Amino acid sequence: MFNVKNNFVTFKVKAQPNSSINKIVGVYGDSIKINIKAPAVDGAANKELIKYLSKLFKISKSDISIKGETSKQKFITLPLNEKVESFIKEFK
Repeated sequence: MFNVKNNFVTFKVKAQPNSSINKIVGVYGDSIKINIKAPAVDGAANKELIKYLSKLFKISKSDISIKGETSKQKFITLPLNEKVESFIKEFK
C-alpha cells in the first residue's frame, strides 16, 4: 500500500469530497480513504486535501504532490518524517 523510496512515500488515496469534516477514515481496498470538506469543483477538494495532509504531517504544502487530480483515486507523494512513519505503521 505504501511505496517508500529516497525518503519519500507514495500511497493511493480515495478522496471523498463534500464531507462534514476532514479526516482519515481508514483502509479502503488498496487505498487510504480520506474525507474532505471541500466540494470536487475547480480543484477545491485537491487544495483542501493538500492543506489537511500538510497540517496532519507537519509538512510544507509545496512538498506534497498529487497525481490523478480529476479522479477520486489519487496518488499522494510526500517526504518521510516521524509523523508520516507512524501513519504508515498504523495502516500496514
